[in-house]
Amino acid sequence: MDEYLPIADHGIIGDLHTVALVGADGTIDWYCCPAFDSPSVFAAILDKEKGGYYRISPLEEDWTSKQLYFPDTNVLITRFLTPGGVGELQGFMPIARTGAERHRHQLIRRVVGVRGAIRFRVDLQPRFNYARDSHETHEYEHGVVFESKTLCLALQATRPIACDEHGVHSEFSLRAGESVTFVLEQVASDYVPREYSERETREAYERTIDYWRRWLTQSRYRGRWREMVHRSALTLKLLTYQPTGAIVAAPTTSLPEQIGGERNWDYRYTWIRDAAFSLYGLLRLGFTEEAGAFMNWLTDRFREGVDMSGDPLQTVYGIDGSRELPEQTLDHLEGYRGSAPVRIGNAAADQLQLDIYGELVDSVYLYNKYGTPIYHQAWLDLSRMVNWVGENWDQPDEGIWETRGGRKDFTLSRLMCWVAIERAIRMARQRGLPADLVRWMRHRDDIYEQIMERGWSEQRKAFVQHYGSDVLDASLLLMPLVKFIAPTDPRWLSTLDAIAEELVSDTLVQRYHAHATPDGLLGEEGTFSICSFWYVEALTRAGRVDEARLAFEKMLTYANHLGLYSEEIGPTGELLGNFPQAFTHLALISAAFNLDRELG
Repeated sequence: MDEYLPIADHGIIGDLHTVALVGADGTIDWYCCPAFDSPSVFAAILDKEKGGYYRISPLEEDWTSKQLYFPDTNVLITRFLTPGGVGELQGFMPIARTGAERHRHQLIRRVVGVRGAIRFRVDLQPRFNYARDSHETHEYEHGVVFESKTLCLALQATRPIACDEHGVHSEFSLRAGESVTFVLEQVASDYVPREYSERETREAYERTIDYWRRWLTQSRYRGRWREMVHRSALTLKLLTYQPTGAIVAAPTTSLPEQIGGERNWDYRYTWIRDAAFSLYGLLRLGFTEEAGAFMNWLTDRFREGVDMSGDPLQTVYGIDGSRELPEQTLDHLEGYRGSAPVRIGNAAADQLQLDIYGELVDSVYLYNKYGTPIYHQAWLDLSRMVNWVGENWDQPDEGIWETRGGRKDFTLSRLMCWVAIERAIRMARQRGLPADLVRWMRHRDDIYEQIMERGWSEQRKAFVQHYGSDVLDASLLLMPLVKFIAPTDPRWLSTLDAIAEELVSDTLVQRYHAHATPDGLLGEEGTFSICSFWYVEALTRAGRVDEARLAFEKMLTYANHLGLYSEEIGPTGELLGNFPQAFTHLALISAAFNLDRELG
């Protein structure tokens, strides 16, 4: 198990179609091609023996490494420090400017001698289709082509490479000022590798740096935590699927919430839940083009939904808008550090989660306010969806955390149904749009009164996870954030104190106690980083700004060495769950923006 790098010891590079995880030891142990949700080519992070990998590292045994991003970019530098000298591994994926280039998916790695002399070794062992498909290796003068039945990749190098049983390897020495380049790209089966010159790859390196820096100049954030906010923005951009504008929850699957546990899920899809947070973060920072593309993707989803019988929205969709995401396990892979099962697909697509309607309508409201006013047809489609919510809000569901222990009357689900109707009323009034306001206001008020009566526990002096229980839930930190309750209301302050006492450890926040409310799954989980940033924002809005700032600053120390967060933080501070997680970076942006504003 020691052969698995900690999840935190990774950076990511990408081309707005997919990403590669690059370990601090120079190993790419996760890469799907050509898209986020495509089958993996390298998956050693899920099975060190079978998964496949792409490693470039010094031959010497006595070396250390450091990683950093080229400032204001997603170009990753891994620096190797050895007794004989210093070398750098520059990893990046060029962003296409033409349709033809976009589908090449080049993964470029430049090894540069900085000081002294270092001997390196390259090992590339592809394992196509989650290590289920065999492949043939074809050797040419300037590289090799790996051909499987569904995908072909070519590796081209400026130094000779040798084939072995399932991949290739090479050894070479570099002195200060010397460099070697390796280009891995998707190709046709009849492709013949060519020689890439150092000038050509150097220009690609500089173009990629220029792309990211120009993109980041759009940011309007000038607050105290600019570096972390901008790293979060750059990460969100990497998790955006350029052809549709959708943002994946995370680019990985089955990284465990508990080592050895079964809470392992595929996050390479787009959750409606993330919509409001995504648009809020993008619009606040000034990234209107990305917000517009994501808004178009969302509009297509609710337009499809109103034409369907029954529940008009799914919880989660494919990055291309597909609705079918069948969940299956890959039993031939052992999982990260033995954490089986490895899953692909996500059965949450089949769940009823009423909170998504509030998150969707809130996202439309934000875009209508800060972006482009909603169009006529989109308003008609949205109105029909709001009518559906008005008739269906009062039923049990699986809730925001996608529990598998049966449907319940979750307080947050009711809360977000209130948000859906309340935001629709606001838009109708602000724009003079046609709406059955009398009916909508009646539904809105009914939900409000029910939450205040049944969602409140007089015994706990707090709002609770679901009706009839005394269980606390960190998702209710959203109550003042969505303006359901005043942030200094005595009921809310009592709830905030109860959550702080029971679910918060220092600044780390648990979603809920699984033993107190069985969720249908075995084992425990780490604390949820997004909930920690919600906690910061709730403290901020309650006027407890000094507490909020300390909690926020502490949370920043739980990021990895590159400023990236996974879904959860384990009991010893280790990163757990899929990595990096968009939701966490969105919550960081929101917390930083609001806290900075309060501090003045």
